[in-house]
Amino acid sequence: MARPAGKIAVLKALASNPRILRARPRTLGFLCRYMKEFRIQRAGRNLILHSHLPPLNSRAYKRFIEEHLVARSEGPSHAQVGLTDRCPQNCAYCYNRGRKGAPMDTATILRVIRELRELGVFWLGFTGGEPLLNKDIVGITESASRDCAVKLFTTGCGLTPDLAAGLRDAGLFSVSVSLDHWEEEEHDRSRGYPGAFRTAMGAIETFRAAGGIQVGVSAVLSKDMCRPERIEAFLGFLEGLGIDEAWLSETKPSVPALWSDDLLITEEGRRGLTALQNRRNRRKGMTVNYLGHFEGAARFGCNAGRKMVYVDAFGEVGPCVFTPMTFGNVRDAPLREICAEMAGHFRPGSACFMNENYRLFRDRASLGLPLPRKQAVELMKAAQFGPPPIFERLIRG
Repeated sequence: MARPAGKIAVLKALASNPRILRARPRTLGFLCRYMKEFRIQRAGRNLILHSHLPPLNSRAYKRFIEEHLVARSEGPSHAQVGLTDRCPQNCAYCYNRGRKGAPMDTATILRVIRELRELGVFWLGFTGGEPLLNKDIVGITESASRDCAVKLFTTGCGLTPDLAAGLRDAGLFSVSVSLDHWEEEEHDRSRGYPGAFRTAMGAIETFRAAGGIQVGVSAVLSKDMCRPERIEAFLGFLEGLGIDEAWLSETKPSVPALWSDDLLITEEGRRGLTALQNRRNRRKGMTVNYLGHFEGAARFGCNAGRKMVYVDAFGEVGPCVFTPMTFGNVRDAPLREICAEMAGHFRPGSACFMNENYRLFRDRASLGLPLPRKQAVELMKAAQFGPPPIFERLIRG
C-alpha cells in the first residue's frame, strides 16, 4: 500500500518546478487550495495527489506546468486510448458498446500516442475493451511513460504477476481495477461475467504484491449506490482491501439503456458525493477521487473535446470515453486536424457534457453510435455547456 509522502519530499518536488511561479497568482492560489483537499501519497518513487493528475515529481507534471499553466496551451492535456476492443465481460453501461471497425495495430497506437504528446497530452489512460489483452501493452506503456503519466483501467482479466511487474518496470504509475459492489453476486451481475468479482480481487492483490504502483479501484456507481448509506458501506469495504485510491464515477448516459432522467444523478447528489470525498480525504488512508468533484463548476469543470480526447480501439476520435461521437479516424486524417476541429465545437462547461446533453443523442439514436462526424457536428449546434468553471476563468483571465 502507498504511504503518506513526507513533507520534505513534497517540498523538494514542488521546488524542482520553479517555472510554476510564472503562472497567474490567482491560478496558483486555486491550485494550492485544491492540493489541500488531498493527502499526497508515495507509491514507489512517485508522489501522487490523485490518479487524474501526474505524480508531482514526474516529467509529466513538469510538462503540465510548462505547457498548460505557463504557456497556456490550447491543446489537450488528457487522453484515453483503447488498446483493444476485446473484453470477456459484458457490462450493461459499457461506453464502447456497439463500436466496431478494424482495431488499431501497435504501430498505429504508438503513432497516436506520439501525436497526442506533441499536442500537449501529459496524462494517458489505457482502456479497451480490456487493455491487458493487448500483447504489446508493456512496450506501449514503456514508450508512453517517458514523458506522460500512464494510468491503466482494467477488469483484471489476463493479469499475471509477471505482467504486473512488467507494467511497473515500464513506468505505469497508477492502476484502477473495476469493482462496482462489495457483494460478489451484484458485481458479477452488473458485469455480465461470472467470476468478475474474484478476478478483480485477485488483480488488486497481484498489483499490490508487485509494488511501486498506486493501486486503486474504479467504481461505476448506479444512482441507488450513490445513496449516502450505501456509498459509505462501499468505501468501508474498499478501505479494508488496503487500496490506495477509490476512483468513483456515477453511471453515465452513454448507452440507450441509461437514457433516462430517473437514472441520472442530480446536482444535489453530485454535491453530496463531493462533500463525502472532502470528508473522507481529511482522514488518513485511502484517497477518494470522485470524477464529479474534479469536473464540477467550483474546480476544473468538464473539458471533453478540448483538454480531454478519446481515441477508441478502432482509431475513432471523440471528446471523451463517455460521449459516443466521432470527429474522424486517425487512419484517415492527421490527429492534430481532427482534434482542432473537435475543439472548435466544445467549450469548458460546469457539468458533465453527457449528463447535460444525452437527450440530443437519444433523439438521433437511429443513426447509430458512435455518431459519425457529420451528425456529431450537427448535434453540437444544439449542445449546452453552462458557465465556465472556476479554473478556466482563472487561467484565461
